[in-house]
Amino acid sequence: MTVQDNIPFAIRHFSPAALREALRKMHLIRLFEEGAEESYMRGLIHGTMHLSIGQEASAVATCMELTDADKITSTHRGHGHCIAKGADVGRMFAEFFGKETGYCHGRGGSMHIADVKTGNLGANGIVGGGLPIAVGAALTAKRLGRDDVTICFFGDGANNEGAFHEALNMAAIWKLPVIFVCENNKYGMSTPAAYATAVPNIADRAAAYSMPGVTVDGNDFSAVAEALHIAIARARAGDGPSLVENLTYRWRGHSKSDRNRYRTKDEIEDWMTRDPIARFRAELIAHGVLDTAEAEAVEAEAKQAVADGVDFAKASPAPGIGDVTKFVHAEVAA
Repeated sequence: MTVQDNIPFAIRHFSPAALREALRKMHLIRLFEEGAEESYMRGLIHGTMHLSIGQEASAVATCMELTDADKITSTHRGHGHCIAKGADVGRMFAEFFGKETGYCHGRGGSMHIADVKTGNLGANGIVGGGLPIAVGAALTAKRLGRDDVTICFFGDGANNEGAFHEALNMAAIWKLPVIFVCENNKYGMSTPAAYATAVPNIADRAAAYSMPGVTVDGNDFSAVAEALHIAIARARAGDGPSLVENLTYRWRGHSKSDRNRYRTKDEIEDWMTRDPIARFRAELIAHGVLDTAEAEAVEAEAKQAVADGVDFAKASPAPGIGDVTKFVHAEVAA
């Protein structure tokens, strides 16, 4: 084994500036969701939300090599994906608050944030709803002769939906440039994944569709980044799709209405000791990418961005009554 082998993939592959930005985005996701949770408790946000606190490495590491031309489709637990793909937290908070300056003019809320300019085709309240959309985006790229790739985020609960099997089959038949990224956080609402899925690992299902499948530690930034590096290179080369399963864990309940009685306190606390942000921060310091003061400055930047984002949302105008149907589209049968 060489000295190089002991250096994590991310530190070998990405520049110090890119790694610093990755840490900032991970803090930004955590702090954004904590800020959204606090705003909800204070009555500033109506409706529910699905938090991904504890899953930050999966979102950021997956998107490290993507450009604005590359696409993502997201899930109901998609705030981290938005931020990892370059979303502005001020506009995200404005969307939560139902303001005109939000990404969807306040009409979408937590589960429907989209930003086409950065390649974010949107979060989706339908379990598995992003899978066929991702296949469509990848088909478009292939038909246009572009080397864009599409990342399709979905949860363990979606792997038993018909759309999952249909999407993987079609992507494999046509060798589409799409990477299916399963964020397996162990529970579909309150149902353990092991109770609902016949195979030990969701990535095992890739074999049925003649594509590579790999299961990695989703709280290990470098492990996720390396798996995606291989899958993205394969997709850009025209060799077709891959399935990557990131094993991770949500610290909060399924949604704000979840009383969380199906998990033990010990289980949650055990996973909290595997905090992906703390692990990545320690890794960067250990390998000399940042020192402690620089790491603290990165976190402070993220805190300020979240505070500024909340202020922006509070000061933004609400939609007028006369605009209730503006930006809302529906098809009416003849």
